[in-house]
Amino acid sequence: MAYRFVHTADLHLDSPLRSLALRNAELADLVSDASRQALIVIVDLCLEEQVDALVIAGDLYDGEQTSMKTARFLASQLERLHRAGIGVFKIRGNHDAMSKIARELVMPHTVKIFGGHAETVEATKGSLSIAIHGLSFAKPQAPDPLLPKYKPPVAGAVNIGIMHTSLAGSAGHDVYAPCNVLDLHAWGFDYWALGHLHQRSQYPGTATIIMPGMPQGRDINESGVKTVSLVTVADDRTVTVEERRTSIAQFERVDVDLTGVDDWRDAAMAIEAALTAQRDHTASPHLVARLRLSGRTPLSWQLRRDVDLMQAEAEQRGDRIGRTWIEKLELAFEAPSILAAESAADPVIELGALMRDEVIARSGFRDDVREMVRDLLADLPPESRAFAGHDEAGFERFIDSLLADGAEDIAARMKAAERGDS
Repeated sequence: MAYRFVHTADLHLDSPLRSLALRNAELADLVSDASRQALIVIVDLCLEEQVDALVIAGDLYDGEQTSMKTARFLASQLERLHRAGIGVFKIRGNHDAMSKIARELVMPHTVKIFGGHAETVEATKGSLSIAIHGLSFAKPQAPDPLLPKYKPPVAGAVNIGIMHTSLAGSAGHDVYAPCNVLDLHAWGFDYWALGHLHQRSQYPGTATIIMPGMPQGRDINESGVKTVSLVTVADDRTVTVEERRTSIAQFERVDVDLTGVDDWRDAAMAIEAALTAQRDHTASPHLVARLRLSGRTPLSWQLRRDVDLMQAEAEQRGDRIGRTWIEKLELAFEAPSILAAESAADPVIELGALMRDEVIARSGFRDDVREMVRDLLADLPPESRAFAGHDEAGFERFIDSLLADGAEDIAARMKAAERGDS
């Protein structure tokens, strides 16, 4: 008789969405609630597939700001599993190690939360002996490897390890409980249920090692359909893994080439066509799109000036398509000065070139802008500063784009005024 379980991690319930909320509160509400809805989907999957257990490899909560409302919601979902006789095996990661409610919430006896010392829970299913190993973060930081603290595999059993780890490190993630994939394979477990990295990965070798990614993205950097793993351990101990979709809102980048388009309505229609095509290929119930408008178009002047109006157009067309949201519009047109190279005497073109080649190039001007941005970032909460880069190189690239876009925006507004565009 097979042993079956669902493996997930990194739901980040109650994750703050301040930057998204500033742009569109209704969309922020959708994305904020999507993590809870994804948990419902996970529980539904467990019930429909009649699995033996749900394995949560850390960061169920987002931190110490977890609300009592979320705690009650979580308790109700765990109770659904409890009534069905489905066990829950959970470790704490770097985020839910901080949650006071996570420590205080009374769980059903079918829920096992592993502590700060390695433990092993043994069970049987037909002819299979199962050993589940887990170890939680005792505090938010875990700079040292945790693997040596795990107990050795139980002889004759199917050994399942649960670990929250950054593995050998990943861009955009701090180091947490680092370890080598080869060492995981060599440890002797049959399955490693990992968590922490938000992109799904499988690491082939002696053991089945899965990093499931998060079941629901929260921003454009967590794009694409999100899933969990449905794992079946057969009587002969072979392990089969199936991906099952859980994401409610799916973030995607959508490119729209407006080369040759010179009419506002035609540009809006091109956006609608691109959104429709992406909607048709989106597996999740809701599409959250970041539009990137590019190409050589005479509309570049007007679109730079009136990007908010085109965003409203795009949002209206998203409503028409259904369950399609616009997270942001990005403009990546060729510089208007290039488009109008034949008009070298155009004073606006000349001003744009002067700003680009003379004003922006001055180190003193760049230093002033850099200082202004640093002052702005200092007034923002840490989680809202990512737009300016994750490191010094990223910050300098942000300054480059800020200066270039600023010069083009000024020229675009002057050109639109010159033409009498409304």
